[in-house]
Amino acid sequence: MGGHRGLEASVVPRAGISLRLLWLRSLRSAGRDAHLVLDPLRLLLSIPQAIVLLIARRPAAVFTTGGYVAIPVLVASAVLRIPTVLWEGNAIPGRSVRLVARLATVLAVTHAETAATLDHPRAYVTGTPIRSHAGVDPDEARSMFGGRPGERILLVFGGSQAVRRINEAVLGALPGLVERVRVIHVTGEDGYSAALAAREALPSGLRDRYQPRPFLHDDMTAALAAADLAVGRAGASTLAEAAAFALPMAIVPYPHAAGHQRRNAELHATEGAALLIEDEAMGPEALLDAASLLADPARHATMSAAARGLARAGAADAVADLVLAVAGGSPLPGAAEIDALARGSAA
Repeated sequence: MGGHRGLEASVVPRAGISLRLLWLRSLRSAGRDAHLVLDPLRLLLSIPQAIVLLIARRPAAVFTTGGYVAIPVLVASAVLRIPTVLWEGNAIPGRSVRLVARLATVLAVTHAETAATLDHPRAYVTGTPIRSHAGVDPDEARSMFGGRPGERILLVFGGSQAVRRINEAVLGALPGLVERVRVIHVTGEDGYSAALAAREALPSGLRDRYQPRPFLHDDMTAALAAADLAVGRAGASTLAEAAAFALPMAIVPYPHAAGHQRRNAELHATEGAALLIEDEAMGPEALLDAASLLADPARHATMSAAARGLARAGAADAVADLVLAVAGGSPLPGAAEIDALARGSAA
């Protein structure tokens, strides 16, 4: 089940999974328009809709992530007494999660401080489930993006939120960047044409060192494997995938998400795995300064080791074990068992 303003409408069917959209649209209407009244009404109407859908499917368990869709799903599951697992990846849980977390049978989180904030009696620190990286060869990935032996690769991407500032920083710094490193730049659709024009303005001998792409989709895993440094936002999945490849980051937290991304970034930076660049400070000079890390092998190695220490390669397995336990009515695993599984060190 999903909502009408998320990515699920395009992502889920493409993966071959059926999707039912609830009537709710969002809880973040900024304007004083009809949606200010209609969105809470849609939310309320989505609860009986979710009840009907769950009765029809009769699931043994429900898994939900944070966000406004979790509200009707968890309320409906509680009414029908269906066991649930709620996963929250942000260090600071959103309003929706704070509202309904206690309805979940089990809470899975990326950060220990999230569990403390939500004070759930059955909370587990699992890390962030990410796609499998089995079989990904960093050398093959580097070749895929034209990387030569000894050449450093910088990956820049902004996610779906406020990518324009990051794009402008790249274009402003581009002549200096390509003299030092090979740049893979995920621009988004709106920024792609400007990036192509900037590429053409480079000296002919340096153009191949700048590779703008509107999106990477399935090639994103290869880009992360190829990169020596990534610049991006502080979404939970972004940070988890970078850590899986022991990839240092320069993190530019999205400033308009109630501090969620900033706290995610702070925790990553505190462990020594990332540089934190405030959104308003992100510009050509800040980007060039971050890229200078690639000229300091000792510092880069230290940050890479710190990123590796944050990785939770078995996070998806840990969450799956919790879902299977509540679905089968089995005793829940111990916290130490889940922690070992999440770290990839379970027997």
